[in-house]
Amino acid sequence: MYWIGGGSGAGKSTIARRLADRYGWRLCATDDVMGDHARRTTPEEAPFLHKFMAMDMDERWVNRSPDIMLETFHWFRGEGFRLIVEDLLRLPPEPEVVVEGFRLLPHLVKPLLAAPEHAVWLLPTPDFRQAAFRSRDIPGAGFVWQTSDPEKAGRNIAERDHLFTMRIQREAECLGLRTIQVDTSVTEEDLTERVTTAFGLGTAA
Repeated sequence: MYWIGGGSGAGKSTIARRLADRYGWRLCATDDVMGDHARRTTPEEAPFLHKFMAMDMDERWVNRSPDIMLETFHWFRGEGFRLIVEDLLRLPPEPEVVVEGFRLLPHLVKPLLAAPEHAVWLLPTPDFRQAAFRSRDIPGAGFVWQTSDPEKAGRNIAERDHLFTMRIQREAECLGLRTIQVDTSVTEEDLTERVTTAFGLGTAA
């Protein structure tokens, strides 16, 4: 099993998909099951998640500071991670699996690693993250447009995500786990090969 974590907008999904296609791996995109995992939790085991679910959009994204958003965001606190593990344990032993998503916090993943080189965290610079989200942005679409102040909501989320990326970097480095800085000079092909090298894999299927 191989793990790709890191900050939002770092290219985790893209790289994981490319590696799954290259090596014939199963792809586990943890973002895709957040709704299912939220429904499978209780307020007792995931208090921050259930408080978040009770908030309106302005309470979530406009009225709180990025620091408070960081400290109280349920997935950043590891709530629901056991459900990722449960899902993975249900998979057959073959083929290998590449797991990706921002919910893969270093301190939660490390005890599950067969080898330290089986995990990497991608750390986007603010410029790279902004460019990535700009390429996906459709005016009027997305949850920030459900707030009373989409511009402020966007700024808050960008700053919160930057703080999260710095936290991930510190945590991974303290645990002796691999990180890769991702800036606007890095192409998809470059990043794919850097992750492949980090995993100790060859470049051919």
